[in-house]
Amino acid sequence: MEAGGASAAAPNELNMARTATIHRKTNETDVRLKINLDGRGKACIATGIRFFDHMLDLVARHGAFDMEVNARGDLDVDQHHTVEDVGITFGEAVLKAVGSKRGILRAGYFLMPMDETLAAAAVDLSGRPCCVVKAKIAALRVGDFQVELIEDFFQGFAQAAKANVHLSVLYGRSSHHQVEAGFKAFARALRFAVAKDKRLRNVLPSTKGLL
Repeated sequence: MEAGGASAAAPNELNMARTATIHRKTNETDVRLKINLDGRGKACIATGIRFFDHMLDLVARHGAFDMEVNARGDLDVDQHHTVEDVGITFGEAVLKAVGSKRGILRAGYFLMPMDETLAAAAVDLSGRPCCVVKAKIAALRVGDFQVELIEDFFQGFAQAAKANVHLSVLYGRSSHHQVEAGFKAFARALRFAVAKDKRLRNVLPSTKGLL
């Protein structure tokens, strides 16, 4: 009976909508984020930082996620709190939406060319937070976005999602292309990591039995 019950329950879990809604409010920011991991790349983004909005739109489109982000932060002080807290909220949403992690690929990687630029990203939903970003970008700002905050966004995501995130901009001339290629590569890698594999139905992708 126990075995039969487990196998009967598994398809229900695998067929559940993988969605999450997170509201993170601090004295510095107020972030609301909704995500559907099995979406079609639709996005509605408003953070008060136009170029950052564009990058999050790219994450949704290239990750095939439906995503809504509404963030209000102390931009009169700095962009740091807003960018970092959106990263944290995004990570919390992915962790919640992916559920038990049974049946997913767990890890993904992608090489993203963008004209003269090449970026590489790898993501592992391992349960162990770690983030390494290597990107030598000459510009301090791209549009209205502070470039140094790229690492803060991905660090926030990795900590909240309990994931390994490795991102490297291998080369490129345009700072705009370098930042954009990095976000696109991350989105594609994450898309693979959360993807479901029919051969792994109800299988946890870990020999430890815990993620």
